[in-house]
Amino acid sequence: ADVKFSYDFTNQKALSGTTFEMQPGSTVALVGRSGAGKSTTAHLLLRFWDPSSGSISLDGEDLRLYRLDDLRDRTALVAQDTYLFNSTIRENLLVAKPDATESDLAFALEASGLSEFISSIPEGIDTPVGERGMQISGGQRQRIAIGRAVLKDAPVLILDEATSHLDAINERLVRDALSRLMKDRTTLVIAHRLSTVRDADQIVVLDAGKVSEIGTHEELATSGGLYSQLIRSQLSAAQGQ
Repeated sequence: ADVKFSYDFTNQKALSGTTFEMQPGSTVALVGRSGAGKSTTAHLLLRFWDPSSGSISLDGEDLRLYRLDDLRDRTALVAQDTYLFNSTIRENLLVAKPDATESDLAFALEASGLSEFISSIPEGIDTPVGERGMQISGGQRQRIAIGRAVLKDAPVLILDEATSHLDAINERLVRDALSRLMKDRTTLVIAHRLSTVRDADQIVVLDAGKVSEIGTHEELATSGGLYSQLIRSQLSAAQGQ
């Protein structure tokens, strides 16, 4: 509540009194212009940094009271840039759960939409991905990130622009996998493209580090506020392409 935060290298506040709440099992979307504080919020939730003032709570307890390992066991992140080790698909999945069984891995591959791809390549799950995963496509890298989150089975899921780099076909496949992953989890979705957040239970609109609006897509689309302006600008951009 009332979270304020500034990065060390700038005096400008990335967040300046931000407050919102996520109900267990719900999906909350964070939207806003570039630099509004969306990714900063995700980083604070994962305790990459702590707020300059104010507090963030999980299950009623300040995040600073959790051991970092315990907190990160309860959260899973799927971001726009997936870091893969220069190893096999199997080893990259096992990062999330080193003691995963073959059954666990098979479930993760199915849930992340990777099963068909894995069965179509000679080495299957033991295929090398190359340096930073460059031997496979962006969509496949994202689905490995989703597979990691499936294996981790954390109750809180953070999706930070998880489909922003993908073409239309890969975006649909990844979005289908994300829908399966989000089921029965508390999910924070950070997205630039508003088409990806329409179905969220609640949309939080950030503007220069502050909450400017909170509501459903239907409520905000007709409110005349920043969200409806963002919708109009994205529609205009799409029509102009």
